[in-house]
Amino acid sequence: MLKTFIISFKLKNTYRVNSIIYSLKQFPIIKKILPDSLYKNKGLKIFANIISILVEIINIFIGKLLYILLMIVFVMSLYKTNQANTFIHIFTFLTFCGGLLNTYMLNPTKDKYYAIIIMNMDARKYGLANYYYKLIQVVIGFLPFTIIFGMMYHIPLWIKIALPFFVVSIKLIVMNYILNDFLKTKQATNENLPSKIVWSIVAICLLLAYLLPFVNIIINEVIFSFIFIISFILGIYSLVKIHNFSSYKQMYKQILTTKNVYATSNNTGTKAMKDMSLKQIELDKNYTSTKSGFAYFHDLFVKRHRKILTKAVKKQAIVIIFIFIAIIIGFKINADFKTSINNILLQYLPYFVFIMYCLNRSSSVTQAMFMNCDHSMLTYRIYKEPKVILGIFKERLKTLIIINLLPASLIGVGLAILLFLSGGTTNFLNYFVLVVSIIAMSIFFSVHYLVMYYLLQPYNVNTEIRSSTYKFVQALTYFVCYYMIQIKLPTISFGITMIIFCILYSLISLILVYKYAPKTFKLRI
Repeated sequence: MLKTFIISFKLKNTYRVNSIIYSLKQFPIIKKILPDSLYKNKGLKIFANIISILVEIINIFIGKLLYILLMIVFVMSLYKTNQANTFIHIFTFLTFCGGLLNTYMLNPTKDKYYAIIIMNMDARKYGLANYYYKLIQVVIGFLPFTIIFGMMYHIPLWIKIALPFFVVSIKLIVMNYILNDFLKTKQATNENLPSKIVWSIVAICLLLAYLLPFVNIIINEVIFSFIFIISFILGIYSLVKIHNFSSYKQMYKQILTTKNVYATSNNTGTKAMKDMSLKQIELDKNYTSTKSGFAYFHDLFVKRHRKILTKAVKKQAIVIIFIFIAIIIGFKINADFKTSINNILLQYLPYFVFIMYCLNRSSSVTQAMFMNCDHSMLTYRIYKEPKVILGIFKERLKTLIIINLLPASLIGVGLAILLFLSGGTTNFLNYFVLVVSIIAMSIFFSVHYLVMYYLLQPYNVNTEIRSSTYKFVQALTYFVCYYMIQIKLPTISFGITMIIFCILYSLISLILVYKYAPKTFKLRI
């Protein structure tokens, strides 16, 4: 099994190195410097290997640190409960979520596909070797931070050490259940496509993790001890069952199909996505429009694709309404909860930048626009003319802003209402800033993603993302928004700054689109 792991690790590292080199070749300035024979360059490969090692270290340690900081430590400041027990409480329920959503073994990655399907490696040895490696990563990655933060919150030493093993135990239990289910149903589970039941359980666990402390209900050390002992015993039992499982080959044959492995990057994946979207396109209705020119063309597109474009935001709106209702009910139950929410609304507005980033549908909408319209239209010369590109861009921007305005307006107005109900503020401007700044954030992301799409058009004819610059800007946007979680500023000062920034950014971005989009908005090779 060790030999199998070494081969698989080398295979994964080679794929990662080649991906890094390919990505470097895609940057506008760098691609002109690097030669076409760069894959043979030893120096560049050494550099790529160093990056690959750093990525592996980040996966082991940095990801775990950020997870604990942002998902647990930062949130704990909102509660007036015992800090040690609150840390254990949130960690426990998030572990249940992670066990369900991240199995490691059932993720249809390309390295698994190459090794098991293409190279015909022993599926059992390959699967177990990499699974055990991931579990070891979990313990090594979590242990330093559970000890450090455990010392900060005066958590008993044995619990600090037990927490990483608790994570492993839950993953083993879930994995054993999935393998047993496969033996019964002969249907393999793809962890990238969780069922509605799984999502429901995850949602319940998240609610229990973050809402129960508001009403002073938390898991204490005694309860955790009982949960850990049971899960550890079941984990050992599950480990034996997983190790002796004999149908890995049959299971991986179902999971490692080109449809799953290349779900968003080749013809098969594109066809699957198109088939799904075609079911939601309303072609059988005689839609008409009173508009003309580019507006007419876009209006028909929006009417025929309204299910794809608006389905998600309608669901978001319903969830947002329920969340606000739950918070208002919480006001009636716990007076301290009102004080905490009031403090959040007056000091933590930067946090909502990340929330609006997560809720904004512009990235998915632009992908739908490419797949169901530009994918074909960009093959016609007339569609590449500046007048056509810019005309449709204006109509699309209006549509994106309107689509994202529903959840943004609900959040903005809802926050103002919560501020009033939680004790209010002496400065009436806070109410206005809350509403307008949230809407400004929504407009910012609408502009940002559409401008990215037009200036960096990342897709080729097979709907594969071929632009490393686009991926880099996406990642940068995510990290900036994620960083905003840690910032604490008065609502008025940050809100007004955000409104002004959104206006300036939108104006500059629109100028760039009008100047460069006719050259950049084209199909990639």
